[in-house]
Amino acid sequence: MNRAARKSVGVLAAAIVVGAAGIAPLTLADTATAESGNYFERISTYPVYQNHPEGVAAETASEISTVSEDGKTLIYSDALSRQVGFLDISDPSNPQGLGTLALHQLGSPEDEPTSVAAYGDFVFVVVNTSESYANPSGRVDVVRIADRSLVRSIELVGQPDSIAISKDGAYAAIAIENERDEDAGDGGLPQAPAGSVQILDLVGAEPDGWNIREVALTSGTPEKPDALPILTEAGIDTPQDPEPEYVTINANNQLAVTLQENNGVVLIDLPSGKITKAFSAGSVDLKDIDIEEDGKLDPTGSLQDVPREPDAIGWIQDRYLATANEGDWKGGSRGFTIFDSHTGKVAWDAGNSFEHLALSQGLFPEKRAGKKGTEPEGLAVETFNGVDYLFVASERGNFVAVYELSDPTSPKYLQSLPTTNGPEGILPIPGRDLLAIASETDEADKGVRSAMTLFKFGATGAQFPTIESDIENLVPFGALSGLSANPAQPHKLFAVSDSAYEPRIYSIDTQKSPALIESSIPVTQDGAPASLDLEGIAARADGGFWAAHEGKEGTENALIRIDEAGAVIDEVSLPEDVVAQLEGQGLEGVSVRGSGEQEEVIFALQREVPGEDFVRIGKYTPASAEFVWYGYQLEPAGEDDSWNGLSEITGLPDGKFAVIERDKRIGEDAQLKAVYQFELPEVASDEVTILDKSLAKDVLPVLEATHGRTQEKLEGLTISGAGDVFVVTDNDAVDDASGETVFANLGSVNEVFGTSEQPTESESPRQSESPQQSETPEGSEQPTPSPVPSSSLEATQSPEVVDSESESPPAGSSQPEPSSTPTDEPAKPESERLADTGVNSLWLIPVGLVMAGLGVAAAMKTSRARRQR
Repeated sequence: MNRAARKSVGVLAAAIVVGAAGIAPLTLADTATAESGNYFERISTYPVYQNHPEGVAAETASEISTVSEDGKTLIYSDALSRQVGFLDISDPSNPQGLGTLALHQLGSPEDEPTSVAAYGDFVFVVVNTSESYANPSGRVDVVRIADRSLVRSIELVGQPDSIAISKDGAYAAIAIENERDEDAGDGGLPQAPAGSVQILDLVGAEPDGWNIREVALTSGTPEKPDALPILTEAGIDTPQDPEPEYVTINANNQLAVTLQENNGVVLIDLPSGKITKAFSAGSVDLKDIDIEEDGKLDPTGSLQDVPREPDAIGWIQDRYLATANEGDWKGGSRGFTIFDSHTGKVAWDAGNSFEHLALSQGLFPEKRAGKKGTEPEGLAVETFNGVDYLFVASERGNFVAVYELSDPTSPKYLQSLPTTNGPEGILPIPGRDLLAIASETDEADKGVRSAMTLFKFGATGAQFPTIESDIENLVPFGALSGLSANPAQPHKLFAVSDSAYEPRIYSIDTQKSPALIESSIPVTQDGAPASLDLEGIAARADGGFWAAHEGKEGTENALIRIDEAGAVIDEVSLPEDVVAQLEGQGLEGVSVRGSGEQEEVIFALQREVPGEDFVRIGKYTPASAEFVWYGYQLEPAGEDDSWNGLSEITGLPDGKFAVIERDKRIGEDAQLKAVYQFELPEVASDEVTILDKSLAKDVLPVLEATHGRTQEKLEGLTISGAGDVFVVTDNDAVDDASGETVFANLGSVNEVFGTSEQPTESESPRQSESPQQSETPEGSEQPTPSPVPSSSLEATQSPEVVDSESESPPAGSSQPEPSSTPTDEPAKPESERLADTGVNSLWLIPVGLVMAGLGVAAAMKTSRARRQR
């Protein structure tokens, strides 16, 4: 039972009591409507290697999925291991592996599944059996789901890709791609044989009676195909060699198929098998996008006349067609488009908004900037609770954007759903209010595992992101590696990015939900972008910052002093006799206390110096240029290849210090993500003094709370001037990582560290302990969908725009302090700050009685007023 459902128990109990008192109670349907929201909430992530016979050692990938008629068995294609997987999702919050069906049991070990589609008691497994690009072949295997027995194999005329089944169950359509050889010639078209579409007539209940027919998209012979006039006149690129990619069928049994490499769409009437229309997907001019892989998040580039080259396609209300414009060898418009199928004209185009969405949420894959950027590939359209939704997957940004489609020609952005790497298959399951996302990338040596992620519809708020920038006042960010309080503004923080990008210092407003990155300044050296790997930052009382630079070699590790404008003004190398043997994993955090002659810089190394069994904590006094060393004992790392290390250090109000200690593990293997505290001895020693540490907070439950794959790099920790403890994860610049940034408020400094010393400023409104944002506290403002930006959209329709705050002044400049509401209430214990669930919902019974009474009174008053008119 999810949190919204548990909360509903309290409301339902209140409704029953109200009914017993003679007041009309809410019906179950009314209760669901009153309590359900229109957001999707991630409830589970299942790494599919767990369903493979070889387990963790398996190289496996979920690509396209389907679901049984009862919605409880999820079936996915795994081309990488040449298998079809089965999952029990009776409890979607806890999927259970049901094993796999290897294709060698159906045909040959070389067979490759390209798609799956459930139909009654059966699942169609679409199989590529091609010997070569020049001699493509394939088949559809009809498999009984209950016992996974092969019922029938149907030969196809070429190499298949996707499959779709009509809503009335009368037809199945298969795209016969006959894909090109990218290593032949220039890798482009034409390359015979041409592709086509095959239609399976599902006549009768048993597969033996089903017939298959072909809809040719060319004339001539397979060796020398000729273009059809309808494709040529439509402006289809290289019409003599169409390569069908993705098929979709509307309620009128009209098939739409994308010709991705040909940059076109073809419509086919399934009953007759006739082509009724063809149109070019056209091209788009793009501006304000990042087009160069240069280590900078720089959305100032532009591209002209870019072919859309659509991949996935979906019908909207049987008239409009939405396409995910992934691109191929000539193009890719980095967004999606909605076409009017009656005219073939563009009804709406995303322009640069899809790319800006990724930039604003830390999900832009900068290493793909020179290619196809976010690379939108997967797409689906479905109705939940009477409302149409569009889902668009970013293959490289690792997210699915959700849009509300009350007006198909003006989609409204609702939320982003974080996934694991390479989301492709999007499977709405509206009968169970579920959404399944299949992510195909599997690189075990990098901690990246293919997974099925399940989301539940009905949450009252967006769970992700937990930190973002305003899409209308874009501040691109990523790879946040350190946090610091802002001494001038108690509810604001500074953050720094590491060497994944040119270093920048970010300003964060923690009173916003999600937390808002308002502005950033570049870190410069001699007027040019600094070449630094900044792993920690600390704002100085005297203005500017100290930062920790982790060198590639030990002697390159340095403490960096930076002024308010971001310019490096001093570098302090660490003592060579200590760090010379470090090859990497050096400086990871920095803190500062005092000012003037009393200023001290406290810093942490990540790993042990060779030959030592402790990690060094250092203290540097700028006035005397002296170093003092302390030893910190790490928790045992275990027997695998993982290791434990420090990721951050920050000062506490009572004079103690806190560090992040974490392991190298990711996802389901993660064991240690924690905050420890210790006190530095007042008397310096010539020897390395071993510190006594104590656990302050286990952060692993916080990282696991939103049911994704647990992030490895818990990197930033600080205490705001308002007394709240914040942490942030480094998303590794969406490079061999999911890219999800977790920013979380762990609670007050007193709750986390047990210190009674508090800042004089009143505490800020606190987020929940976990980064979960889907449930809004009673009486607070509900989250609203963020609008698609209009100023830079280049869209046919202009969605509405909300006001955005202006950028904050540069770090260290004079800034007015935000107002705060003083309160005499003591800080709530952690348990009371969690969302009201289960038994805690019983307080809603008397509240329900009161509210019901007020509602009845108001209704009676309104009724009397109407009668008196």
